[in-house]
Parts: sequence; C-alpha cells; structure tokens
Amino acid sequence: MPYNIAYICCVEINLKSDEFFMRQALAEANRALEFDEVPVGAVITCENEVIARGYNYVEHLNDVTAHAEMQAFTAASDYIGGKYLNECTLYVTLEPCIMCAGAAFWTHIKRVVIGARDKQKGFTLLDINILHPKTIVEFDCLANDCEKLLLDFFKNKRK
Repeated sequence: MPYNIAYICCVEINLKSDEFFMRQALAEANRALEFDEVPVGAVITCENEVIARGYNYVEHLNDVTAHAEMQAFTAASDYIGGKYLNECTLYVTLEPCIMCAGAAFWTHIKRVVIGARDKQKGFTLLDINILHPKTIVEFDCLANDCEKLLLDFFKNKRK
C-alpha cells in the first residue's frame, strides 16, 4: 500500500475529541449549505484547540480552489504565523481531492481525520502517496452524518 494511512475509525483512542472536532467541521459544512455550496467543512486544531475553520466557498467566489480545506489551511497558517502545520490536525467532512491533498502535503500537516470517503474524486484514488510521509490519515469519523449531509444536498439539487 503506497499510503501511510491508518484505517482507524474514530472509535479508537481519540473518540471524544475526534467526534467533537468533526462535529465542528460538520457545522462548517452547514454554513456552506447556507450559501448553496457543496456542504463540505473543515477545522484545523493544534494542541486540542480549533485554530482555523473553513467551508466550501467555490460558487460564491467563482474560484475552483476555494475548497473547505484550502480555506482552513490559509487561516491556520495565518494564525500560526508560518506555513508548516506539522503539529496540527485537519478534520474534514469529505475526503480531500487531489488538489487539497497536495496542499496538505506542503503544510506537512501531522494528521488528517476524514468523515465521508469520496469514491469519485478523493485523493486515495491515486496510485501514489500524495500526502507527506509523516502524515497520519484516519477515515470514517462520523461518516454517516457527513455522507447524509452531502446526499441530501445533491438529492435536493436534482428536484
């Protein structure tokens, strides 16, 4: 397997904090929903505190790079005063795309906790390790809640 990925559900060691922070990422996804954006949200923590938040803002800004993760990376770097987030954790409601995973690589983020998997555009579809070798990735934290929000959004769009 080319990835340094721990396939761990958030039922493990960080149950309370992972669920707590993923719920905050879900709150950000709901903010995106208010703007009729694809409801994806992200928070970045450092030392168990939220230092950055982001949600999809692609349609509003007419900017294909305005994904939740990118918004959160920018805010976290500004908060820390540097580009490396090697002591931080990204919580994101949907598996990052290749662009966002590439940005995560450059931040040297320590850990990524993912809600729903993206079977169409997620970075794990690649056959290479796009994340930093030291980055730990955990999947399926509140996956059902994250998936439901997305499925409901697209179902309503099709009506």
